[in-house]
Amino acid sequence: MNTRLKLDRIDVRILAELQRNGRITNVELAELVHLSPSPCLMRVKKLQKAGYIAGYSAQIDIAKLGETLTVFTEFTLRNHRQIDFARFQEALEKIDSCVECHLISGGYDYLVKFVTAGIVDYQTIIEALIDREIGIDRYFSYVVIKSPFVKTQLPLTRLFADRE
Repeated sequence: MNTRLKLDRIDVRILAELQRNGRITNVELAELVHLSPSPCLMRVKKLQKAGYIAGYSAQIDIAKLGETLTVFTEFTLRNHRQIDFARFQEALEKIDSCVECHLISGGYDYLVKFVTAGIVDYQTIIEALIDREIGIDRYFSYVVIKSPFVKTQLPLTRLFADRE
């Protein structure tokens, strides 16, 4: 269910804390947001039911698993009809190594993030996309050398601090 709720500061704070630690106990969460446990749990359930909390997951340290290659790729499509965008997005969604896809404004149409086993794996994916004739006009690849930091949490309290 995706209902729109009027969120207040406490709701935003709950979301921020859960984003920071999805495994936090309700008692700990209630303490951090200055509620008693029962109303806190009711708010969390309300936020889940309304779709504000899309799910919970573990953040994996992929470097501990082995070598990977992260590549940001700019794609420009030949045509810009709705069906062209839909076909491209559908093809990318089926690729496990494609972890982000953004339709953007500017000099190209999409910015896509791939995490692959290496450059050969990435090139195989790109060649398969081109062979599928899904409307790619051109693409540019940017190999990530190092990621000094990657934030996994959005600044919710800063973005929505004016909630009452």
